[in-house]
Amino acid sequence: MSETVQAGTTDVLSALHVLEFPYKRSVGPVIGRFLAGLRDGKIEGIASASGKVMVPPVEYDPETAAQLTEFVPVSDAGVVTSWTWLAEPRPKNPVQQPFAWALIRLDGADTALLHAVSAPEEAMRTGRRVKARWRPERTGHITDIECFEPEDA
Repeated sequence: MSETVQAGTTDVLSALHVLEFPYKRSVGPVIGRFLAGLRDGKIEGIASASGKVMVPPVEYDPETAAQLTEFVPVSDAGVVTSWTWLAEPRPKNPVQQPFAWALIRLDGADTALLHAVSAPEEAMRTGRRVKARWRPERTGHITDIECFEPEDA
């Protein structure tokens, strides 16, 4: 619905616009396998031509554009490489108390995975070791990892 609003001497036209993406994307064999692994409580990366292990896995080598097929199991624990604090979580955030969004390089991986870390702000730091907290019931989605927590918690 649009309407014309009188603003001083200028008419302003306004219209309600809803931004949405009403389509579904198939995940394909690489991300599909990654998500199935999450459902089963395990994490897999994929090896590039140079031997680097990327998590989450990608379908094509970023350096050579070759198709990638060599899956590599990695740990569900790793090191925070970068993070930012979120003092006021939003309703759809994975954790409903203040938490950190962090890049986490899992043991066995060469790239970092973005996920939530549930820890007090004063406990967060680059280099902190964290471990996945898995949901009891998993469905094959990134939220099967509820969040990461400090290993020493």
